[in-house]
Amino acid sequence: MRIRTCLYLTVCVLYFVSASSAEEPNLEFASLPAEISAVPQNLLGLAHTPEVQQQLRLDSKQLAAFDAMLREIDAIWWPARILPANQQRKIIADLESKLVSSLEKLCGKPAANRLRQVELQSQSARVLLRPEVIRHLHLDTQQQKKLAELFGETDALAKDLKPDDAKATQQFAAATQAEVAKALAILQPSQAQKLSNSLGESFDTRKVERIFPLAPKLIDSGHWTSASPVSLESLRGQVVLIHFYAFQCHNCVANFKHYKRWDETLKKKGVAVVGIQTPETSAERDPTKVIGAAQREGFKFPVLIDLEEKNWKAWGNTMWPTVYVVDKKGYIRFWWQGELNWQGATTDKKIETVVDQLLQEE
Repeated sequence: MRIRTCLYLTVCVLYFVSASSAEEPNLEFASLPAEISAVPQNLLGLAHTPEVQQQLRLDSKQLAAFDAMLREIDAIWWPARILPANQQRKIIADLESKLVSSLEKLCGKPAANRLRQVELQSQSARVLLRPEVIRHLHLDTQQQKKLAELFGETDALAKDLKPDDAKATQQFAAATQAEVAKALAILQPSQAQKLSNSLGESFDTRKVERIFPLAPKLIDSGHWTSASPVSLESLRGQVVLIHFYAFQCHNCVANFKHYKRWDETLKKKGVAVVGIQTPETSAERDPTKVIGAAQREGFKFPVLIDLEEKNWKAWGNTMWPTVYVVDKKGYIRFWWQGELNWQGATTDKKIETVVDQLLQEE
């Protein structure tokens, strides 16, 4: 498979269930410093979910403005997922600060604080590494040391974790699940209660699903394989399957049968297939040859010829082929890099399952 850079942004949502709905007013919420890498950066993902947006109690006008804010954030956040981890964390930390500041100006401090509360709940026991929480609970040096050691043990298991190592995966899962109880045991009962009170009404982050950004707008190069260019805005209300390919890439060719089948069988359900041909070879940079190849392959769906790689960069793409599933409201919900049936994989069926689920959403 042809790869430029293969680095993923892994969204890891952890859970903390607070025991009380009383609020602790003197917790001064602050942005998570980028250098505290043991704490997951969940805020941007959470802000995209309708369940969390309901927690903010936004009216229709505020929700529209918030959606516009997210689109500005997403144009930076999504491509940043391919950067080295330290650069990625710095960018996300800056975007988190910008989003909360903008939300406070738009809707007031209660909405911004509620978003922070949900963020802190999602970080589970790792919230105890946040500077403002340490100050609020008056954690002493010995407690901070024990917590760092606890989380360090779990992180050490994750460092060398391999997907096909079932035993190591089970050990990591067990360690993650045990973190909350072990961390709370390090706290004094009064500290644990104070933390619980500060997190506000309990919110179960396990129920959220829409944690990825709005899909980038298609950048029209002026070259399409058909006479009918499309935009993602024009396809709102439909589930959209976007696939990046290059016609001389043999891994891409292996996926073509699936794209054609989806276009033929899913269109009547409200699904649109759109190709983006980003070139690597000189032949792939010739629109005439791209159009000819699409005709030979029997592509009936529109293909945007991404001659200057503007769409590739906007999507933070790293590999030919890559498939993205975009929901009816324009949010990315799933993506896959590489052949859909690589070494026995059945990702074409997985995508079809995701599509069926998204079609049921309002």
